[in-house]
Amino acid sequence: MTPKLSGIIPPMTTPFTADGELDLKLVKKQVDWSIAQGVHGLAAGGSTGEGHALDIDEYRALMAATVEAAAGRIPIIAGIIVDSTRDAIRRGKAVRDLGVAALQVTPVHYLFRPDDEAMQEHFRVMAEETGVPIMIYNVVPWSYLSPQLLCKIMREVPGVVGVKQSAGDLKMLADLLIMAGPDDLIFSAVDALLYPSYALGARGSIAATLAAVPGTCVAEWDAVQAGDHARALALHERLLRLWNAICDSNLPANVKYCQTVQGCPGGYPRAPMPEPSAARKRDILAALKGLGLEVRE
Repeated sequence: MTPKLSGIIPPMTTPFTADGELDLKLVKKQVDWSIAQGVHGLAAGGSTGEGHALDIDEYRALMAATVEAAAGRIPIIAGIIVDSTRDAIRRGKAVRDLGVAALQVTPVHYLFRPDDEAMQEHFRVMAEETGVPIMIYNVVPWSYLSPQLLCKIMREVPGVVGVKQSAGDLKMLADLLIMAGPDDLIFSAVDALLYPSYALGARGSIAATLAAVPGTCVAEWDAVQAGDHARALALHERLLRLWNAICDSNLPANVKYCQTVQGCPGGYPRAPMPEPSAARKRDILAALKGLGLEVRE
């Protein structure tokens, strides 16, 4: 069955202690904080969640803690970022008993790109073996799947129900939205252009900005759904300033800082990812204040 997924689905950060261990007690705080701000779902273990840095036991523990904390209030998506079909299947099977709504699966993120047939087979076998709906996370620069290939996979592999489109090119998202079927779940992760993504018909978004300021992102989504494009555009402009402040090679650490200064402890990034610099923190605080948010400096 196709999951009922739409709207604002923040990709959660994964909290670590200062020495790099999972800090699972912080998971519920983030889940409750996000739900209190009106989000429509959560995704865990993705790129904002440093999912590539988790071993399979940690991954299972994180997903179990997230599902338990959500307690059926919102759907949970499980991210999978690995480099082989075998390991992707193992992760999917490790969490399928938890009742996740879907698996958010990247193409391989190493340097060698499978050809189109091998790419489709990767997702076909995974869907067949796990029995869990799959959303393709189209994010790896050298492994981008074209709108044509994405739509072919969604047509020919019943278990693939949608795409999280993360390329910065809004035309790619626009082409995908035009080519996709009415039941395909097309989500935007084009952080700088969420408002136009919604205006073009995206089902919602799963993007780092949502994890940093979920309430503001819900307000932007609601404004578009209500046809209040003047308000949506005003929010877009302020959210873009925040995106410009957090968009860097240590994006997850910057998102954690946003959460922490708003009263939701994000924990530490896992080494070798660095924490934000003092200058970066100043930029982030200014952008958060520009959104009218209370922060603890």
